[in-house]
Amino acid sequence: MELKVRQRFALSTYFFLSGFCFSTWAARIPTIKTFFDLNEAQLGNILLTLPICSMIGLPFSGWLVARYNSRMPLLISFLLFAISLIFIGYAKSTVALIAAIGSFAFCMRILNISMNTQAITLQKQYDKKINGAFHGIWSTGGIAGVSFSTLTLKMDIPMAQHLLMVAIITIVVSLLAFKFLLTNDKAPSGNKLILGKPDPFVFYLGLLVFFAAICEGGMYDWSGVYFKEIIKEDVFTLGYLIFMFFMALSRFLSDYLIDAIGMAKTYMASGILISIGIAIAIGFPYFWPAMFGFCLIGFGAASVFPMTFTLAGTSKKYSPGMAISIIATYGILGMFIGPPLIGYLAHAFNLQTSFIIFIFSGLMLIPVSKLFFIHQKSLEN
Repeated sequence: MELKVRQRFALSTYFFLSGFCFSTWAARIPTIKTFFDLNEAQLGNILLTLPICSMIGLPFSGWLVARYNSRMPLLISFLLFAISLIFIGYAKSTVALIAAIGSFAFCMRILNISMNTQAITLQKQYDKKINGAFHGIWSTGGIAGVSFSTLTLKMDIPMAQHLLMVAIITIVVSLLAFKFLLTNDKAPSGNKLILGKPDPFVFYLGLLVFFAAICEGGMYDWSGVYFKEIIKEDVFTLGYLIFMFFMALSRFLSDYLIDAIGMAKTYMASGILISIGIAIAIGFPYFWPAMFGFCLIGFGAASVFPMTFTLAGTSKKYSPGMAISIIATYGILGMFIGPPLIGYLAHAFNLQTSFIIFIFSGLMLIPVSKLFFIHQKSLEN
């Protein structure tokens, strides 16, 4: 097997495991809410741990991939990521839960930057676009994770045992795939953060990730709660499952879609689909309309992150790892604001009303993407 094919397969394994672990955690949020007897605002406060600790992890991730090859930070963060999942399952107090979630988020930030740095580096060895497929594999891992979570719920397997099984699988497979990852991918320049006036190229990409993160993060954290408390569905993971399925489908198709209609139109389509999907789920809070709405949201939201990270790799000012690290800061800010804000609005009004923020965020992708491509064109002239 050709070297770059082995490297792509190994990196795909890490993307799959990352999605598998994250969706496992997200699928169990309603279980955590019930176990600790939390209201929406209290759950929102606990969910703040994710973006806060991700933000703390950002300077470390940027420094690691700038100073070293990305493969070792990727492996170490992945192992600690899996161990943190175990601690979430066995937490018996909110303090222990917050500590475990914080460790989970910190490690996830480092592994995400490392994975995407590898993906952009490997992309340069191919004549066709492959970055969307990597993110599609992440979503496929998410589907597998939420499917497995649904099975454990049906079988009444305790959350602690469920998360322990997932962690063991993750540790074993990540160790086996490690030796096939890319080596010597440290960029020779552009590894230092330049303070001062924001670079418009990075700023607009950051805003796109910010609004996409509000939508994606909100769906990850609140879709299960929405199906449990608004749709009144006992198997509350179904909405999250259909969302992840269409995320994966869209990401596998995104490379072909971008070649067909271009990135500018793809961003516009993403914003429109997200907004329509949310409006359907809010306006018709019944099983099948909500499922259809979640399909549209997943299909619309999926391509934003891989497109934006691909564009980040073309920065003339920063290396791919540093550009992704900076842009990811905006994504974390979106995670910081979005899911907790949903919790506060849901507590003040109701969960349906709070989902309106996703409509606004989806629509904002359209003007921001237009501003980016206008700026990009000006740089070429």
